[in-house]
Amino acid sequence: QVQLTESGGDSVQAGSSLRLTCGVSGNSGKTYCMGWFRQAPGKEREGVAALDSDGSASYADSVKGRFFIRKDRVNNTLFLRMNDLKPEDTAMYYCASGVCLVQAGSITQVRFWGQGTQVTVSS
Repeated sequence: QVQLTESGGDSVQAGSSLRLTCGVSGNSGKTYCMGWFRQAPGKEREGVAALDSDGSASYADSVKGRFFIRKDRVNNTLFLRMNDLKPEDTAMYYCASGVCLVQAGSITQVRFWGQGTQVTVSS
């Protein structure tokens, strides 16, 4: 079993930056890819950024050039650096781990979810 724990969410002004952190513990015995999703009130959960099996990053079009995903393999921690935040980035952000089928910033088959961390961006 894998446990994912997010932190770093906050309420900020537009144009600010935040860094989300996802701590990973446990071991599923399988090789999974990791990524970040978000869900705004009244909207479906959407993929934001993910790392494919070769370590390459994939992003949703809405965050390209502003968000950057990185994994610290030594400490088994996933990060999401978010720059130039906009009010439309307001959402609950979730760390996810799943089968390495990554498309447009999304892991298509998620196996484990974190509990989420709230990001609120005001104009």
